[in-house]
Amino acid sequence: MFTGIDEVDWTSLRHAHGSAADVPALLRGLASADAAEREAALDGMYGSVHHQGNVYDSTLACVPFLFTLSARAEVRDRGALVELLVSIGAESAGARAQAAVRARAEAFVALAEDPCPWVRRAAAGALVRFLDEPDRVLELLGRRITAEGDEQVLGALTAALGQFVLRHPARAAGAVDLLAAQSEPPYPPGIRLAALGQLALHARERLPAELVPTAVRLLRERTEHRSAGPDGAEADTLVGRIRRLRPSDEEGSSLLRTLHRALDGRVADRIALLVGQLSSPGAMDRCNAVWMSAGLFREWRADFTAPVRLIGTQLRREEDQLRDASVSVLAELFGLAAPAADELHALVTVRPDLWVRTWERGRPSLGGPLKALARSGDPRAVPALAQLLAGPVVPGGLGFEVVHLGRAAAPLAPALRHRLGRVPLDSPEAAELAAPLLAAVTALADAAAVPEVLRLLRGAPHGLGTREAMAGQAVRALDALGTAARAATPVLRGLLGTPHAASAAGALWAAEGDAEAVLPVLLRELSFGRGRAPRTAAEQLGRLGAAAREALPALRALAESGRIWERVFAARALWRIEGDPEPVLPVLRSAWSQNPYTRCAIAECLAAMGPAGAPLHDLVSAELAATRRHTARPGGYGSHDIAQDERLLTACRKLLPSR
Repeated sequence: MFTGIDEVDWTSLRHAHGSAADVPALLRGLASADAAEREAALDGMYGSVHHQGNVYDSTLACVPFLFTLSARAEVRDRGALVELLVSIGAESAGARAQAAVRARAEAFVALAEDPCPWVRRAAAGALVRFLDEPDRVLELLGRRITAEGDEQVLGALTAALGQFVLRHPARAAGAVDLLAAQSEPPYPPGIRLAALGQLALHARERLPAELVPTAVRLLRERTEHRSAGPDGAEADTLVGRIRRLRPSDEEGSSLLRTLHRALDGRVADRIALLVGQLSSPGAMDRCNAVWMSAGLFREWRADFTAPVRLIGTQLRREEDQLRDASVSVLAELFGLAAPAADELHALVTVRPDLWVRTWERGRPSLGGPLKALARSGDPRAVPALAQLLAGPVVPGGLGFEVVHLGRAAAPLAPALRHRLGRVPLDSPEAAELAAPLLAAVTALADAAAVPEVLRLLRGAPHGLGTREAMAGQAVRALDALGTAARAATPVLRGLLGTPHAASAAGALWAAEGDAEAVLPVLLRELSFGRGRAPRTAAEQLGRLGAAAREALPALRALAESGRIWERVFAARALWRIEGDPEPVLPVLRSAWSQNPYTRCAIAECLAAMGPAGAPLHDLVSAELAATRRHTARPGGYGSHDIAQDERLLTACRKLLPSR
């Protein structure tokens, strides 16, 4: 098995952690009779030779030996070795790696007929990826489908047909015929479901008319007939930990994920499919549905009442994994979680142990159920939050969630002030502790909190950098308090020569209304400020209205040549100061298209402009007609702010109430 291994100069080759001198031992370990040694060797291969999917010269040197090991019947766990070879030869690994595996692709033909189901399953896709004879590949796949008796291998062959359609569209008809046959009896429900998913991706014209009801029925039949897999213990290795983290029904998750991906923007069908999944008698089917719903909610706009309500019912279940998944998704929905608020409140009531989440390192944070309830805007979160504020340690982030409760959180104001007043100013964590409390005080516009906010600005020692970290948010809090913050004006004046000058000038204007005191500062920051200062200065100048007419030339220049957010805020200020829509509307139209994140600010500006903003109502109308969230990326992945999108929709509906 290892002929020639000692002739390779492994010490001159490299892997992720340096010299590849240890690779021969890893290769020999893959052939060990001891399961733990094999697992450790595979762990080493993924941890160094193929670390995070990377390919090194030592990786390429391993390829011939991995093929040899994969072909030897006496070697255990050969399916894992075939999977490793497929990963090494993946397109993302680079041309050299692909060529190294492709040069020995004929070996996959025999492996596809191996007595071991795991080997056959891993080799199915390899035939399509690496064998450069499409007609032969299709014939091999068809033959294997006819002869195969293992359902998991059949599923891999179905997925391989989908890959074939993508790689060889000119020869897709034969593969589509095989998929259509697999979508019908006598194939088992899981295979029929897999075939439907591939047809939905590649040949929608071959789908049944009642796709969603058919898929839901097949899902239930699969759940009823699926037998549980082996429950053996995994070794404490990287590969073993990855396997333990996989869902117990990874295959079912993949089947439905493929179907959701194929349906894409057919949101009504996807909602109906989710409702069917969430109503399944199988707990893992429901858990898979909960996780899949997250991508749908992030990417698309629709009435999600039915699936959200069903996700709420999962909170009653005793399965911890299902409950935790449901809480995680609901916490991301903010106001859209309202249909599940009763269930969230019930969970918060009966499980106070879930109010706080503790970590091995770092401060405790607000628990998921209470966070989700607060983010939904439900006032029933207030009593539990009050108890936590009265406790010995305030969970991290609690104040940020109070913001979503609006005026319903007013009873928490005294406790928030009290905790803000107890922030240890000489602690390196002072800024981290103060930030969420300041956010809550700002949202509540709690005039009685002025002494506590001033304490943060006055008392923080310079040496720790705490003053700089907290000053911005503290100033914004004082700004929100308006004339109630007049006692803070000496401190605010002292900040007019700092990086917080523009924000401090705005707070000073809110407290005193003295344009002569703040206008020179804002003009300076508008033209010469760094970072966010010009944008903030433009925003504050707009608040001054006609008193800021002196700033009009500089604002016009910023609206024409500034960065995109600077242009938006300069345009808003121009409208507020002189009320002329002509220089404003082109800037707003351009920004709306260039950066979707500006749309909330623009929609709110159009609302303030009233009839003068009507020339841009076509943008608002198009936004309301769009079914995809304004910052979403296809697939529901990445950073998406559902709450921000809902805020945009609310602003747009106010502008065009008939829509």
